[in-house]
Amino acid sequence: MGKPTDFAYYLSKYLTTYLPEFIGASSNTVASYSDSFRILLIFASEKDSIKPEKLTLAHIDKAFVGRFIDWVENERGCSVSTRNQRLTAIHAFFRFLQSEIPEKLYDCQKILSIPKKKCHQECVNFLTTDGIKLLLSEPDSNTESGRKHMVLLSFIYGTAARVQEAVDVTVEDFGYNGHNLVRLTGKGNKSRLVPLEKPLLEMMRGYLKEQGHIQPYINDTLLFTNHSRNKLTRQGISHILKKYAESARKKRPDLIPRDISVHSLRHSRAVHWLQAGVDLIYIRDLLGHVSVQTTEIYARIDGEMKRKALEKVSSQNYPNGIPSWQSDISLLDWLKTLGR
Repeated sequence: MGKPTDFAYYLSKYLTTYLPEFIGASSNTVASYSDSFRILLIFASEKDSIKPEKLTLAHIDKAFVGRFIDWVENERGCSVSTRNQRLTAIHAFFRFLQSEIPEKLYDCQKILSIPKKKCHQECVNFLTTDGIKLLLSEPDSNTESGRKHMVLLSFIYGTAARVQEAVDVTVEDFGYNGHNLVRLTGKGNKSRLVPLEKPLLEMMRGYLKEQGHIQPYINDTLLFTNHSRNKLTRQGISHILKKYAESARKKRPDLIPRDISVHSLRHSRAVHWLQAGVDLIYIRDLLGHVSVQTTEIYARIDGEMKRKALEKVSSQNYPNGIPSWQSDISLLDWLKTLGR
């Protein structure tokens, strides 16, 4: 085998050293970026007949990247969102290269100038408080697995945790530093503290006692595990939610959206916090958002709900008949009379 290429050298340095050690990227972020470059290697092999061990930085110019993201969307059948995720990974790598190889600064910036493709903003799915109550009442509290599932779903909703945060949370994170708080570690390995309300706190304590975890919690044992006491997976949590969502939907299809996801619980909690009067800045911190602009989507949702409620009430107050100015003269003529 020949000498490693410059692409292989810098990509290895980026994924194994720069991202985890200098940026503090989570293992999930590193895995996502690695997957993007794995797919890029497949593209180079299939479309340009360049073997992975032969691919160099000289091959990866603006035109190459443009063809790659088009191929991801059009030939692999991926969504615009996935296309943009692959481009984000490439952009991040070439930002790293700018300081590593200053002589390639111009080439890097040409690739960085490739814009993301605009995509339709998906509607945020969330449940009403009645929907949440129905969903959380579905697990059978008479069985150990049912109790575990009830606590898990209640925890995700109550803390607005991302699914990976729920997977990674440990016993030590619960009751953090002797307070009624839980520490969640999210994107970029950034941690935040979320207060636990009394009902959830009591439920969690009962669960921990049943699982054999006694205070003080000073170990890194996972808070939630599967039936084999191994780490839960994102897919495993999604399966649990789907099971109870389907049974709840049979009882009240108007309360449980058909395309509900684990993230819907996070969205639901954010909307309910806002409706309870919690300031948007605090909600941003509780959700672990970098910018309040990301959190503003919930304010728009709440505003739309209030508008519809007002329309429903106020529409009953309008008379059924058409005012004489609408039936007798044109609107423009009527407006003219107002100034007289």
